[in-house]
Amino acid sequence: MTGTGGTDAGCIFCEADAHPRRDDLILIRGRVTYIILNLYPYNSGHLMVVPTRHVATLAATTSEEQAELMRFTRHAEIALTEVYKPQGLNVGVNLGRPAGAGVLDHLHVHVVPRWNGDTNFMSVVGETRVLPEELNETAKRLRPVFERLAKADV
Repeated sequence: MTGTGGTDAGCIFCEADAHPRRDDLILIRGRVTYIILNLYPYNSGHLMVVPTRHVATLAATTSEEQAELMRFTRHAEIALTEVYKPQGLNVGVNLGRPAGAGVLDHLHVHVVPRWNGDTNFMSVVGETRVLPEELNETAKRLRPVFERLAKADV
């Protein structure tokens, strides 16, 4: 069911949600969304807020999905600010390949901590991505904050 809801066997987000071995990347699960670390982060703490249902656009989301996407995006801002103390954040949705979407049919919101002068020259010059921090370390730092925010329902 590509792009229409449900799950899609070839989708990295549906696969990550369905397979317990990927739970190390998932920081928290809500009723209809979850937060997952980006496997190829631009900066330490780069994460994504993802609807559990395989849905391609904001226009196709339910009001419950919209509300939880925004609440979890807000939690991501709070957690990343607390843990990494960035000077700014990029929060974005890329819909369609011309807009930069790497995963075309499963909506996701990127939240990327930013610092002055943090441009990663390796991906530009060397066509290589440098992992700024081990993902298990990122998860260890962020997961307790997300759990606290969920309990407080901030």
